Amino acid sequence: MSNLHGFTTHFPAGYPAFHPRGGPLAAGGSASSGESGSGQSPGTPQFDIFDWHPAYQSCQRFFLDHAQHDNGVQAVAALINICLPFQWTASPFVNSSGPLPNSGGPAGYNLPWPRPGPVNNARGQPTPTWVSLVPYIRRLVITGMDREGIMHGFFGEDWRKGIGPLHECERRNYLFAAKSVGWANVKCQYDMSPHESVPFLKPLQDVQLAEIEGAEKTWSQWLAMEDWMVGPRAPDVDSEARREA
Repeated sequence: MSNLHGFTTHFPAGYPAFHPRGGPLAAGGSASSGESGSGQSPGTPQFDIFDWHPAYQSCQRFFLDHAQHDNGVQAVAALINICLPFQWTASPFVNSSGPLPNSGGPAGYNLPWPRPGPVNNARGQPTPTWVSLVPYIRRLVITGMDREGIMHGFFGEDWRKGIGPLHECERRNYLFAAKSVGWANVKCQYDMSPHESVPFLKPLQDVQLAEIEGAEKTWSQWLAMEDWMVGPRAPDVDSEARREA
């Protein structure tokens, strides 16, 4: 957790420590040369939100303007049963300029909830187009399709920088889901609608030991949270005190 111009920003498990430009922030917003307020150890790569966001926007534009119109991307999307923005019945997005004024067509279908459309700001002007990439990252992860070539095809040259942190989080979330409940419940959590249900699940692909160990550590922190072992009761607080003694 870090303070950014008066706003408190939370980052889910899997993100490296956050810092705005100018250096890491410890809890309370003061500079720190040791551990940051996120509990990361010294030497952990820092996450710069100002550096990340333009890369994420680049991935959004690539996905909307190019990827969704590529035959290969459309084939993958069909296989994993997820609708691309230009196929949405309500407010389809053909490109990053925004949704079409009229929707519908043979590729569309009715969803139980509306897809996002244009939103006006306080002055009545349309806000910049925004389409979440998270549903596509999640679907690629759980179907074992989150390989480098496919990620590049969906999100462009900046995919590692732009959606890499989200990809890391979703891989860890998938591990957590598998550990929490059975197969049917995991599938249910990832089904988006009757029309976009998950056709198949695959175990996490290309897993590295460091990824497993990082997930184990974060899972232990969650188990501590379930037992209210947080703050002054956090297990690592006692071990840190013993080391100092």
